[in-house]
Amino acid sequence: MKRAVTLKENYEFRRMYQKGASAVGGGMVVYCRKNKLDHNRLGITVSVKLGHAVVRNRARRRLREVYRLHAPQLKKGYDVVLVARGRTAACPWKDLNETFLRLCRKLDLLEAAE
Repeated sequence: MKRAVTLKENYEFRRMYQKGASAVGGGMVVYCRKNKLDHNRLGITVSVKLGHAVVRNRARRRLREVYRLHAPQLKKGYDVVLVARGRTAACPWKDLNETFLRLCRKLDLLEAAE
């Protein structure tokens, strides 16, 4: 992903946690907040508590891929932060996809076409 479409700075994540809307599912937590841009930006957080580096990187890759597959269905102009939970790395792929879509529906992030 390009730098322009990712959240990198600590203050951006803190702002999302304080002022963003959130939805919690089995394998992840989704935070979203409107930005003043014409595209979405993604941030991914994985705690050290989840496991060693291999496990954390696997969780990151899975969350990034779930977002990438469903990005065309999302409304434009939002910052989205995905927070990995304990089950993210081992959760079946189908469940991870369904959880992401359910949480996006809950936060009203999906386009009306679906």
